[in-house]
Amino acid sequence: MNAQVKLVDPHAGLVSREVYVSDEIYQKERERVFGKAWLYIGHESQIREPGDFVLSRMGEESVIMTRARTGEVQVMLNSCRHRGMRVCRYDEGHTEKFYCPYHGWAYNLDGSLAHVTEYEREYKQNGFDFAQWGLIKAKVATLGGTVWATWDPNGNFDEYLGPARQLLDLSFVAWDGEGELEVIGSTQKWQIPSNWKIVAENFAGDMLHVVSHRSVDIVGIGPNKESGRRDASHSAQYVQAAYSEGHAAIVGLFDPKDPRRDYSASAITAEYFQDCYAKRKRVLGDQALISPAVGTIFPNMSFHGNQPRTVLVAHPVSVDKTEMWRQYFVDRNAPKEVKDFLRRYYLRYSGPAGLTEQDDMENWNYATNASKGFMARKFPYNYTAGLGNESTTNQLPGATVEVMGQGELHGRKLYGKWAEYMGEA
Repeated sequence: MNAQVKLVDPHAGLVSREVYVSDEIYQKERERVFGKAWLYIGHESQIREPGDFVLSRMGEESVIMTRARTGEVQVMLNSCRHRGMRVCRYDEGHTEKFYCPYHGWAYNLDGSLAHVTEYEREYKQNGFDFAQWGLIKAKVATLGGTVWATWDPNGNFDEYLGPARQLLDLSFVAWDGEGELEVIGSTQKWQIPSNWKIVAENFAGDMLHVVSHRSVDIVGIGPNKESGRRDASHSAQYVQAAYSEGHAAIVGLFDPKDPRRDYSASAITAEYFQDCYAKRKRVLGDQALISPAVGTIFPNMSFHGNQPRTVLVAHPVSVDKTEMWRQYFVDRNAPKEVKDFLRRYYLRYSGPAGLTEQDDMENWNYATNASKGFMARKFPYNYTAGLGNESTTNQLPGATVEVMGQGELHGRKLYGKWAEYMGEA
């Protein structure tokens, strides 16, 4: 094979291993990708009241997501404008102001500077302008309770999502089609020795790696009483959907089977989902037949739209280290018994102790390590499965699709957009 290939050649289905192991490329990503893309920050249910806050990340940088006194969601760099100290050191909580313990600068919930220690007079003598020294704020957008932010002042979230917005609209709504979701518990966080892109790509629509989950499928860790698939697979057939914006997903386009069977391990949960699905069909009509199973919004937000309902953000730490943040969602108005049942199911499935996630992490970690050698780096990864077999469907406007999702269209689209951001297209 010719080793002299572009970093990314989506038309040929080839991606250089340098993309995953080069520190020089990673340093460029920090600014070119994470400095411009829209990034998932969190969910509004985490900050219900003014003064509620959670820490999040944009690339490597710590940011504060909070609700101001006006009710507006704010996302701000967690760094004092005076000497850079973090003004928030707790993962989540409630506060009246953000206070820097280094020199005493304090900031209001909207990020504006409130005061600058007891020596405020000395600053004012030199024409100090409080309005110019608030916390650095990101541009914010919300959708279905999800919160997104970008450092690009000209960023347009609707244009960024494009037609992939349909996937989020269907995924981040209660199971009845109109209620609200909420995060259950706190965000799980752990680190793995893997490049972040391998994680994002996995959830963008890689159906071929199902062989890795053979054991947990046999065991049957899903929400029903039978052995078999580990998740609530509502659709009989799937398509792989990918968008020019770099987003991709596996989507079911057929009527789900009876939810009572999926949740047969809990009578209360089975009844709840059956009632919700009947209402969902009335509320959403034909849209109820579209079921996003798993996908990735470029660059690093991955979601499950069925069950388990969860978001994973693959935060870059270094070229070969990723911090995984996973959140789990339930219908806000679901009975407590349903929430408890789903919480236990989610933890068996995903997260650092989840049986399915453990399979995935082993793959990502070994793939990153095995791509570092001087010989390995000469040869590209292969994304040619399904190349040339793409089509379209009216049910997913704006998407290129592969029926049954057995190809690698998702990778070609994701890395094609990555190459645009990196100036390599």
